[in-house]
Amino acid sequence: MREVVEASGLVLRRWGVGDAPAVLEAYAEPLMRWQAPQAVESDDDARQWVRARVAQWEEGTAFSFAVVEGEGDGKGTVLGNVAVSAVDRRHDTGWVSYWTTRSARGRGVAGRACRGVARWAFDDLGLFRLELGHRVNNPASCRVATAAGFAVEGIQRQKLLYDGVRYDVESHARLATDAEPPTP
Repeated sequence: MREVVEASGLVLRRWGVGDAPAVLEAYAEPLMRWQAPQAVESDDDARQWVRARVAQWEEGTAFSFAVVEGEGDGKGTVLGNVAVSAVDRRHDTGWVSYWTTRSARGRGVAGRACRGVARWAFDDLGLFRLELGHRVNNPASCRVATAAGFAVEGIQRQKLLYDGVRYDVESHARLATDAEPPTP
């Protein structure tokens, strides 16, 4: 199974302990507070976040990639995260999630990363169906999903709860047999 994937000018590579400063910087943005199960507010929190991603990979329960600008060695600037989690080997399914740093937003980074991780999940993990969801009040995330070839499947009413407010979620899926989305 590949641990480094090239995706339209990006490198997707496993997270490493040296990436903790990039994680801390990314989670300093208010927009990111809902993207982690626990707050990432200190160097220790960021190292723990990275250690959790490494452990999940080793356990085979989730596969998170640092999204890095440039091709080749993957030592450039971290622009975000893309992951396949909730891997169900019985049904060959997984859940795709992603986030990007402020500097990466609006540049197609998340869409390219999602296309790359989807192809990796189909080819390397042998998954057949990938799912993702986003709050209906997040049109940018919807654009990412559709650009990455994920078809809309429906609305899950009031699925998420953030700060005492319930949000509807639009569900998307992509199958291994779906046509590759056009390259931007």
